[in-house]
Amino acid sequence: MLKVRNLWKSFNSDTDFQIDVFRGFNLDIEVNKCTAIIGPNGCGKSTLLNLVSGSLPVDQGQIILNGEDITSLPEEKRALNLGRVHQSPSMGVSPSLTILENLSLANKKGESFSLRSLVKKKNLEMFVSMLRDLDLGLEDKLHTQVKYLSGGQRQSLSLIMAAMKHPDLLLLDEHTAALDPKTSHVVMEKTRELLDKYNITTMMVSHHMGDALKYSQRIIMLDKGKIILDKPSCDVSEKELLDIYKAKLAERIIA
Repeated sequence: MLKVRNLWKSFNSDTDFQIDVFRGFNLDIEVNKCTAIIGPNGCGKSTLLNLVSGSLPVDQGQIILNGEDITSLPEEKRALNLGRVHQSPSMGVSPSLTILENLSLANKKGESFSLRSLVKKKNLEMFVSMLRDLDLGLEDKLHTQVKYLSGGQRQSLSLIMAAMKHPDLLLLDEHTAALDPKTSHVVMEKTRELLDKYNITTMMVSHHMGDALKYSQRIIMLDKGKIILDKPSCDVSEKELLDIYKAKLAERIIA
């Protein structure tokens, strides 16, 4: 599926402010599983997703998806095989467009089209069915501009848009971090339903250890760009994760 080989990434290179995030980092992501990536701020979680998606360039190393080296592919070409939901509820949608127009755009991913031919009546039944599965009443708001939706509704819409074309890999970048606890739970449940329905290989960066354990099959903890824990989610407890997390924070304070 996804192989990361000998990955190097630094910021502010060759200055007094150089930050080395990854130095020879390696990772294999298993197919048809959700892998949760956790760790303290600055450990490299979101940077890793940005490198995989192509929104950041790699300094050295390889990123291989389904046997193809995609290291040099631009972000827009990688997006044909990758789906992504960002932390901000507004990043995965076009707020000025309607729900129907957003879904139509997602359905045209990788295809050429004109604005006039964007919305197809033949797709309405499919879109309504997908929205109805969310159980958020969005199927009755097809012609509502997305900017009028709540954060949870937008993230749920972003999810089905990202999963609509059944991507080889779905990247979830702290996609509930901006939501209140109740809405976050709803979106996480919708996430699990979508992943189970389409059997999508997923990398999920999370700041919430309980969610990371509950909604993934494998959990990886990073610290200073290195893997310090890699276990099946069912074999690790939230207390164990918290203890490791606190110990690493203490090390940083002492250092």
